[in-house]
Amino acid sequence: MLPIPEAVAADLPPGSAAASSGAAAVPAGDPRAARGAETSSAELDRALSELGDAALGFARMPLLEKASLLRSSLPGLLAAARPEVEASCADRGLDPGSSASGEAWLAGPCVTLSQARRLAEALEDIAARGRPRLGRGVVRARADGRIEVEVFPTCLKDTALHGPLRARVLMQPGATRESVREGQARFYQQRDPEGGVALVLGAGDVAGVPLRDALHKLFVEGRVVVVAMSPRSAPLGAIIERALAPLVSRGLLRFVYGGAEVGASLAAHPAVSEVHVTGPAAAHDALVWGPPGPQQARRRASGERLLDKPVSSTLGGVSPVLVMPWLYGGDELWFQARCLASQIVSGAASGSHAASLLVLPRGFVQRPLLFRMLHRALAAVPPRRAAHPEVEARHAALTAGRTPIEPDRLEASADVPLPYGVARIGAPGPGELPWTLIAGLAASDAAEPLFSTEPIGGVLSVVEVGSSDPVEFLEAATRFCNDRLQGSLGATIVVHPMSEEDPAVGAALDRALLELRYGVIAVNQAPAAAHAAVVPPWGGHPGSTLADIQSGLGFVHNTAMLAQVEKTILRAPLTAFPRPPGFCDHRRSHVVGERLAACAAEPRWGNVARVVSAALRG
Repeated sequence: MLPIPEAVAADLPPGSAAASSGAAAVPAGDPRAARGAETSSAELDRALSELGDAALGFARMPLLEKASLLRSSLPGLLAAARPEVEASCADRGLDPGSSASGEAWLAGPCVTLSQARRLAEALEDIAARGRPRLGRGVVRARADGRIEVEVFPTCLKDTALHGPLRARVLMQPGATRESVREGQARFYQQRDPEGGVALVLGAGDVAGVPLRDALHKLFVEGRVVVVAMSPRSAPLGAIIERALAPLVSRGLLRFVYGGAEVGASLAAHPAVSEVHVTGPAAAHDALVWGPPGPQQARRRASGERLLDKPVSSTLGGVSPVLVMPWLYGGDELWFQARCLASQIVSGAASGSHAASLLVLPRGFVQRPLLFRMLHRALAAVPPRRAAHPEVEARHAALTAGRTPIEPDRLEASADVPLPYGVARIGAPGPGELPWTLIAGLAASDAAEPLFSTEPIGGVLSVVEVGSSDPVEFLEAATRFCNDRLQGSLGATIVVHPMSEEDPAVGAALDRALLELRYGVIAVNQAPAAAHAAVVPPWGGHPGSTLADIQSGLGFVHNTAMLAQVEKTILRAPLTAFPRPPGFCDHRRSHVVGERLAACAAEPRWGNVARVVSAALRG
């Protein structure tokens, strides 16, 4: 192996694949306990040699053979789904037989199985017609000439499973109808592609994330892949390896285990042609520019990279929820309060898909009612265990020095500003954290850590901007999010459909959707719905650079294999029936999740009906 560059290996934050300096701890009973968690140098060399030998053959492998590899992996992935969920629940302190385990099903196996099947379908489409299938009339020009592509739903079964959710992709300026179709599946337009070895550095939150990034690198970008599993994700490694035996046995995919030394040496290895990073932005920056400090700043300013090879990334950030002023019905506000609470709950361990900052209009008359409903929704969910020390440490750092306040103080009249302080909800036991609301932040405070740090551990901060005029609010909120907040992954706008009937408000909303610098913007829905749907591109806004990475470079998922993507825009009604299975108060979320995983692998109408039946009883 090459010597490990100290500047790359040093000071990488916990929670990423390059997170710890020693061997990852393996829980008792883990199937890898006998052989140790950290992959040896000899094993790393052998893995990269095998991948290098397979790279060219895989790049030029017939499309239907690639599709067959994916389809032959579906049974293994489905068989691994329950063990994967059980391991994830053990990590989070959840009962795998409870409704709370639904979040592990919905964010894990359901997404992976859907991605594998949809990629197989896309490859079959390319073999038959040269491009992944796009429906008739889905590529169209807006009034301003910009091109949009309706990508979801793709069929009636999508509608049955995901309800009225709609997703369109806004293409970058300069795209045309013709260039959209011509740019699809770029890798497969090459006559004799060379391929290469991609390294995926997995984050410490959800093991399925690096797995899905690996599938994207393999079947969208044509690379063979080595996945460096983080210590937290390592217990699932053996399960996933067995599930993907068709890829592992052909030498197309390898999993390795360890901390900073393993990740850094792999990234620097000449056999690795490109790197994909998930996790915190600090892990990316330490890998590309070196550890934090004056030297990193100097290298960043001069463009002197330590890791001089292509780097893509999907990173975290602060995810805002903008609530437009309107007199919402009680059922409408209650639905959106539960949607917000569910994001806080599901992101308690990891963060990156979760709402972290509530942006309200000054003078919003329903502010007291919204906080009363949010308090009610969160109080019904038992506090969660801090999955690892980083969660507790970050929670403590973000709440330190702030005045404790009772939650009901947030329910005071909207005529006065929110009190400054921390409201804690729930009675946490040892090792658990309360649901935490931090209010009274000043939008003008450039030094506020909650504007630059992704909070994990069930924290939601609150800021008020603009006024109760919807046009003024949207303009102020857009400026605030773009100028003050770190991160560019996802944002939410809550809007009443009747307000859009006012031409001025409709135009202001359209401007906000265009101007907000986020890779996924969801209207009346959580951005994570795009992640679950798989088809829409998922990633940070392309305005990021390696020097100012925000939430990363490049999009994953994107099973239509679109190029020139600027952002995904989701639209959903203000309320929906039945209750979404991702809501924290869904009583059969785990049943829906297990059935949805089976349906993702084999979407027969009978399987669809079983999912809908469970959802209706939630």
